[in-house]
Amino acid sequence: MTFHECLDYLYQRLPMYQRVGKIAFKPNLNNTISLLEELGNPHEKFKSIHIAGTNGKGTSAHSIASILQENGYKVGLYTSPHLKSFTERIKINGTEIDENWIVPFVEKIRTKIELISPSFFEVTVAMAYEYFSVNKIDIAVVETGLGGRLDSTNVLMPEVGLITNIGLDHTDILGATLDKIAFEKAGIMKTKRTYIIGSYQADVAHVFEEHALTVGADLIQLRDEYQISQNLNGCFNIFKSDQIWLSDIAFDIKADYFLKNIPGILAVIEQLNSKGWRIEQHSIESGLSNVVRNTHLKGRFQRLASHPLIIADVSHNKPGILELLKQVSLLDYERLHIIYGCVVDKNVTEILELLPQNATYYFTQSQGARSLNITLLEQMAINFSFNFKSFQNVNQALESAKSHASANDLILVTGSTFIIAEIDEL
Repeated sequence: MTFHECLDYLYQRLPMYQRVGKIAFKPNLNNTISLLEELGNPHEKFKSIHIAGTNGKGTSAHSIASILQENGYKVGLYTSPHLKSFTERIKINGTEIDENWIVPFVEKIRTKIELISPSFFEVTVAMAYEYFSVNKIDIAVVETGLGGRLDSTNVLMPEVGLITNIGLDHTDILGATLDKIAFEKAGIMKTKRTYIIGSYQADVAHVFEEHALTVGADLIQLRDEYQISQNLNGCFNIFKSDQIWLSDIAFDIKADYFLKNIPGILAVIEQLNSKGWRIEQHSIESGLSNVVRNTHLKGRFQRLASHPLIIADVSHNKPGILELLKQVSLLDYERLHIIYGCVVDKNVTEILELLPQNATYYFTQSQGARSLNITLLEQMAINFSFNFKSFQNVNQALESAKSHASANDLILVTGSTFIIAEIDEL
């Protein structure tokens, strides 16, 4: 098999959530455990950090990996979904998994795949853990896919765990209330392990407290231990207990919502230090300043052009869109152009209710099977009196927006990871 034949086999043989939705989700860890046993349980051969949450887990994972990388550690990073290439999911010190390694791996477990019929995600988790093991990493930073309790990544016994925040997303799988979603995220907790709640939410705090008590985990729910302020030169100072701790940091992640993840990131690093990892302050500063450079993170308030200003952002649920629009409102521009598309399992109406009436809209869809059909999006948008046109793909929409925008306008592309992934110039 060539690499592309291998990927075709995985895509066609295995159900993939990004393509088929809920039916790809396996409500237990049996297949993951079986695959890992076949490989000699590689997940038991490296240290790890496990991250769950509704929004912010991806940027947190990349940031923690960047800090550890700056400190000289060999760091594995597993995240999903990918934007441009499958190999983005599995990295060591920012370098994507070797295509030539993937083919023999799949051939080695092909018989097992055809025997137990795992999901695409279950196979990629096993692949990541094996890759990290054979490459003798120092530590892996692992982001959950969906939820936590039944997520395929949830076989780890991490050095420390992080739960970023809780919002209503993937409610068809995780439950329709914040309590139910928090319960699923809390499912990553293990006995005698420390878990940090990076964003204190009073209405679900009890869920984490009860679950930690049940499993015998140590729990840290952050409130105001860390404060972040922007100084006159546009950089950031971070305070702990009213004392300046880090100063003049210029984050290369430009999304304002990233700031909400900083406390959880720093608390993870402090917990690692308490366990003897010895992460230096200069590594924290340089790691936070160079997340994009070190890990090649994309799609977080990413600037694609300046005249007109073009911003691409993967925000796709109500909390994420609210934060994104808040930052957009602070920018200086003449007219706003929004390119928007989403997937079928989102509450589209509640998102459309948030979008500003005075923008020009370019509705579109991704090429994936879960994309909301452009005709359905048009029908929903009619109720909101938007000025809109529709396009079959994001690049057509972007070309039209650029042709109608002046040099001082803003073009925002958002609504779905899969819309952002299909931008040619990303």
